[in-house]
Amino acid sequence: MPETTLRGGSGFMRSFSGRIFHGWMLASAALVLLFIGLPMLSTLASPTWDVFVETLGDKDVMASVWLSMSTSATAAAIAFVFGTPLAYLLARNEFPGKKVVESLVDLPIMIPHPVVGIALLGLTSPNTAFGQMLQSMGIEIMGTTTGIVAVLVFVGVPFYVNAAKSGMESIPRRLENVSRSLGAGAAATFFRITLPLCWRYMLVGMIMCMARALSEFGAIIIVAYHPMVAPVLMYERFTAYGLQYSQPVAVILILVSMVFFLLLRTLSLPKGNNS
Repeated sequence: MPETTLRGGSGFMRSFSGRIFHGWMLASAALVLLFIGLPMLSTLASPTWDVFVETLGDKDVMASVWLSMSTSATAAAIAFVFGTPLAYLLARNEFPGKKVVESLVDLPIMIPHPVVGIALLGLTSPNTAFGQMLQSMGIEIMGTTTGIVAVLVFVGVPFYVNAAKSGMESIPRRLENVSRSLGAGAAATFFRITLPLCWRYMLVGMIMCMARALSEFGAIIIVAYHPMVAPVLMYERFTAYGLQYSQPVAVILILVSMVFFLLLRTLSLPKGNNS
């Protein structure tokens, strides 16, 4: 067989396999986007305008949406304050048991949601020493906003810690070493070098923490059915009245979440990148 024929056949096969590859890529991407987008569009288009306006004027709905947003933001702030040192410790140190610590940080991602609520209630029960200590301090978990925040911190903090840890690991150690060699202490090096260089990772981590907290349902209905966050209110409206009165609440939450997270995503982009 002539060499030109072999080369021609090889080129055809490369072209054919390339088309299959690109077709698979495009088809898979389209299917994923449709799988995510169609339910969202269907939900957004379902409520009638009159019902949607009526829902916007419902004080219970607005209070539940605000409670969801405020408690999620509080959880993200707590994750930032207390999760940043842990992320730095994991990013910059090797020590015995590090894999165990990293696995423990990731554990809330895997645990079924109701288990989180049961675990927190068991820990803070008046029958335990920790629960008695909280009571002596006037801190209530069951059926309180404090309990909701505790749940949201538990489920959201792994996302922040992992994002912040990735950002800190991306910073060359030599920059911190140069800072220390010039006489800056550990704290000054962290706040002047490390933090400014990885703040976008930390912001994305806070976004992910808030997103996870905003979607929490299973643990909250165990710890604090009341006061109602938006997911719990949607569940109650669905069980009591069906889709007609639960969908408008879902629409409000989708719109609020999209505006909020698009804003934060834009802020997290590097300067000069408007895509």
